[in-house]
Amino acid sequence: MNNKFSNNLYDLRTGYNLKQKELAEKLGLTQRKISYYECGKVEPDLDTLLLIADFFDVSVDDLIGRDK
Repeated sequence: MNNKFSNNLYDLRTGYNLKQKELAEKLGLTQRKISYYECGKVEPDLDTLLLIADFFDVSVDDLIGRDK
């Protein structure tokens, strides 16, 4: 993946005025995992990408910053 996902996740989360811990709780993840995603330390698996995209009502392509 790339850091577009990290940036997009951060922008979406802050746009919804959510703290990392709040988002983690809503998604059933840990705050550390959200932090690692936003820092680009780890990449989510497909199921987690879908979960995040559905939560924010965006496509996976938009979430990961995929340009055609």
